[in-house]
Amino acid sequence: MIALEGVWLTIDGREILKDVNLFIEAGEISCIMGLSGCGKTSTLRLMMGLIRPTRGRVVIDGQDIVRMSERDLNRVRRKMGMVFQYAALFDSLTVYENVAFGLTRQRKRYSPETIAETVRSKLEAVGMEGTEPLLPAELSGGMQKRVGMARALALDPQIVLYDEPTSGLDPVMSTIIDDLIVRLRDRFGVTSVVVSHEIQSVMHISNKIAMIYNGSVVACGTPEEIMQHPDPVVQQFISGSSEGPIMF
Repeated sequence: MIALEGVWLTIDGREILKDVNLFIEAGEISCIMGLSGCGKTSTLRLMMGLIRPTRGRVVIDGQDIVRMSERDLNRVRRKMGMVFQYAALFDSLTVYENVAFGLTRQRKRYSPETIAETVRSKLEAVGMEGTEPLLPAELSGGMQKRVGMARALALDPQIVLYDEPTSGLDPVMSTIIDDLIVRLRDRFGVTSVVVSHEIQSVMHISNKIAMIYNGSVVACGTPEEIMQHPDPVVQQFISGSSEGPIMF
């Protein structure tokens, strides 16, 4: 479903990603982990076509998006939903209006009745039914995150990208969000890419894990393979130790 092939990304003379190869199968939950600033979020932005690599190919559902026009890119982006780190809800819009936002921009395709039913069903899927008239300020951080997930699902994407979905949440809510990512994958069949540095979350939800360090993928495999990986950088990151090859 997603392939990064020989991807390099240089911004203002700084190499952000170096010869990254990453392959994500349909229906997988793949997690990208690593230190802050290692290139995780840049990888998501490449998948969305928000930035273009300096070299290499970014293939989404069989289509190389690197040299696509913005118009063609928008067609590909309709296959994707994005859940932002801090939900990124529109403060002045209600929960209903936030979830319906992408649908209302295409009024010719969706009737008011279809929009209403879509909002209801997606909020139900994330356990937020009945919150339609509320504003984001009236919701907790975890509730806002779940509304953001409903909004990402509103256009029935094939792919959902999550940027630090448990950031800023308490351990209980983090577990709820993790379980929800798995349930949404199972219910809607979406391919999920999760950027996170939360080891417990990554190990709990992933089919595949890729670790990025200094812009390169240093390990890729199942949670069991990553836990047993011989690279000392990987082991230091997993353990959280301050002693090892990672330079802070």
